[in-house]
Amino acid sequence: MATPSDAKKRKEIRPVICYQNNTLPDPDLSGLKTHRKGSSLIKRIIIPPRQGICLPVKAGQFFRIISSEGPQVGDLNLWAEDNLNENFYSGKTRALHGSHVSTGDRLWSNFPHLRPMATITADTLDWYGIDKYGGSVHDVIGTRCDPYTNMLLSGNNYDHCCHSNLTRALAKYKNLEISEAEQYVHDVLNVFMCTGFTRDTGQYFMKASPVRPGDYLEFFAEINLIVGLSACPGGDCSSEHSSSEAICHPLELEIYKNSSENNLERAEPIANSYSGAHGMDSY
Repeated sequence: MATPSDAKKRKEIRPVICYQNNTLPDPDLSGLKTHRKGSSLIKRIIIPPRQGICLPVKAGQFFRIISSEGPQVGDLNLWAEDNLNENFYSGKTRALHGSHVSTGDRLWSNFPHLRPMATITADTLDWYGIDKYGGSVHDVIGTRCDPYTNMLLSGNNYDHCCHSNLTRALAKYKNLEISEAEQYVHDVLNVFMCTGFTRDTGQYFMKASPVRPGDYLEFFAEINLIVGLSACPGGDCSSEHSSSEAICHPLELEIYKNSSENNLERAEPIANSYSGAHGMDSY
């Protein structure tokens, strides 16, 4: 097609932010950090390479994902403890906070709930920022590695993608058939993964994660949660992600609880107050 005469002018129009987030509820990070100082470790679990787990985290508790032995990426799912149909909405989290998340950002649930499920309170990789390739860490743009895309592209069956790891973990935790559990697995937060989009083709890319042993991402649970975490088969995601070829390490997940008398005065976020009419009352 011919390039229009005003092409340059059209391309130079300045962008605008789709969702101005300065009216979002204040997460009160200072209050959360004070509350965290009085918290103690109540549970630690190790997630083996190429496996997944699910476990409960109560509202008011903190949970920390740790790269304990070597560079390793993790895929995170969240569900409301009493309703698997309320889960983490990576797309809206991305629209509200950006393609990658860090301290002070919140993980939002799906429609019609659209409320904060967890708030990020600490991130040892917040120094990374955006590199010269446009890469950053903790992305909410990649969906999760899965056996269907792997079959589509390679023709091979592989049962330890993050989608399958999370499906097995949820099936075991909730005593569900594997086919039922799979319906609740959703797009993830890619913890520690370093990703972006290529500038020439706009394709999703990954590169070696900058995470090192001892690095962590920590959250405050805003509601009662089921936390699902997979130790990605891609290891640090420097080369592959849907095979057993990459060097992988375990992840650790720790839960902290504040048992002091100075408990945090914090109301549980309520579901979104939109009427739900969708215009039908005047249709």
